[in-house]
Amino acid sequence: MGIYDRDYYRREGPSFLGTLAEHGPMVKRLILLNVIVFVAQLFTMPRGGEVLLIEGIGLKPSYGAVTDFLSLDPVRVMHGEVWRLLTYAFAHDVLSVWHIFWNMLFLWFFGVELEERYGSREFLAMYLLSAFLGGVAFTLLNWGQSILCIGASGAVTAVLVIYACYNPHRVIWLWFFLPIPIWLIVLLEVAQDTFVFASGIQNGVAVTVHLAGALFGFVYYKREWRLLNWLPSWPRWQRRRRPSLRVFREEEETPTPVPVAAAPKSTEESEQSRLDAILEKMSRVGRDGLDESEKEFLLRASETFRKRRQ
Repeated sequence: MGIYDRDYYRREGPSFLGTLAEHGPMVKRLILLNVIVFVAQLFTMPRGGEVLLIEGIGLKPSYGAVTDFLSLDPVRVMHGEVWRLLTYAFAHDVLSVWHIFWNMLFLWFFGVELEERYGSREFLAMYLLSAFLGGVAFTLLNWGQSILCIGASGAVTAVLVIYACYNPHRVIWLWFFLPIPIWLIVLLEVAQDTFVFASGIQNGVAVTVHLAGALFGFVYYKREWRLLNWLPSWPRWQRRRRPSLRVFREEEETPTPVPVAAAPKSTEESEQSRLDAILEKMSRVGRDGLDESEKEFLLRASETFRKRRQ
């Protein structure tokens, strides 16, 4: 027998492209949605440096209708446009393709394995909640200021932190030639964002969103949260609310329940009543449905009946 004939060496599974198509369906949907939004941003990008007049704010650069509608602006959130707390995470910088490229690349690299661990719906809930909490943190920190924020970096940072918690010694080839464990990369990124946040340096990066995503990801892992468990189970609730009905045919008589613990007039009548109740129960649930005391009583009754026949 050659080595290729052995069962553990055979490759009977799908091809590389087939495996790629099967893994990470929710991650691929998120990437596709981000790409579609980015293309829409490019098509609606203004020509010639147009400006947009926002009531109560004044003149402000416009990056196109799609970007302006999705971007996170604390002042607009104050005016009731609360959808921006989440939609900002699906828009990216139209002036640089690298913004969306790196976010989506990291989402694919680290999100697929987490989706397989948690399931598609739980992964989606975790991703969206991390993006939302990043938006809330940015809005609270910049309350009353008209500062735009876009990008999936907060949610991707949460994915990266959770992945690093599960696989701290997984090696990442930085710049394709420098092997570094992923825990060190995450630590350096968080430390850098913390330094920028504490020093108040304006580098054009929303480090608040990054730190909020990192904190949520770490707590999510340590507390072993499952967000779907927090939601009410609608089918089970519906079953509880459904009234229990019992249908009888006209030709059938309504069965009369036999009280197991009915007060007997004598010992013989008491035993007979209990025997009838046990036999009725056994006809419904079978012998395996009886408890030990009922089985013992049935055995004694059968022995008594056998002796009487002798």
